Amino acid sequence: MRAMLLHIIATLLCLGLAVFVLRYITHFWGVNVAYSLQLQAGVVMVVMALVCLSLKPGAFTLSLLVASVFIASHAVLMMWQSLPPSPPTDIVNMQKLRVLSFNVLGDNLENGATIADYIAQSGADIAYIMEAAPLAPYLDQLSTLYPYRIGCGQHTPTCDLMLLSKYPLDDISVGNLSDLRKDRFVMARIHVGQTSLHLAAAHLSKPYFDDYHAEELDELADALQPIKGPLLLAGDFNAATIAPDMQNLLKRIGLTTTGWEPATWPVRAGRFGVPIDHIFIRAPLMAQKLTRIPSNFGSNHYGLTADLGLPKS
Repeated sequence: MRAMLLHIIATLLCLGLAVFVLRYITHFWGVNVAYSLQLQAGVVMVVMALVCLSLKPGAFTLSLLVASVFIASHAVLMMWQSLPPSPPTDIVNMQKLRVLSFNVLGDNLENGATIADYIAQSGADIAYIMEAAPLAPYLDQLSTLYPYRIGCGQHTPTCDLMLLSKYPLDDISVGNLSDLRKDRFVMARIHVGQTSLHLAAAHLSKPYFDDYHAEELDELADALQPIKGPLLLAGDFNAATIAPDMQNLLKRIGLTTTGWEPATWPVRAGRFGVPIDHIFIRAPLMAQKLTRIPSNFGSNHYGLTADLGLPKS
């Protein structure tokens, strides 16, 4: 019985390790979803390896444990390397900016009023909204606080990706990242005090749609690479920061997260879910605090808020 249990667990563990080894030797879109789960899977594989080692101590089971620890540890390392630098002690003297990012779920119509009220009370200066149709009846209400808007009839007829701002929006651009979805990429520029800040919003396709996810991230990187100075990018990326194509985006553009990222999907998994919604920044924009909003308000995602600081020029 012990031998059978060992063979079953070891076989499953070897298959799991093989999936994650692929990220280090080749690119194959078919397993891209798994890479966002590297930390969770790594922890599970460490437990499985420990069981194997207890059933039959030896070089083989020890090697399974070492490989599993490497997979889990590398996930933590990538998350740590993506963190922003520690905020300076004088961040309290910087220009403050609060950002909200939330995929409200396109058919979540019954909660539109509650979500609109939450956005209005959130204190956010900029709100990135994905699948924004539930908010369409409440745009007049929101416009009293956010007089500047992209999406839902402003600069695009679609009501999917929407950007709300308390600051005037300049150099507005709306485009597509691929032929799968329309108007899921927005760029604009605002002035906070005397400082110019570039904004970008994106809603990426799911990573199991062939190579679309990686190709959309390449399009996104190509569009953002010419931009100089502070940059704020947020949205629903349908992948964790530790996924290979996400890591490539951050390195190409010089972006960081805004703190240790909480899980945002699926909501039923709570803190054990995956952080697939992000607020990224580039210096000299600084991060002070990143939090998950207290309720999902009927969406299949949790939203995020980030408190940022921008040096006064």
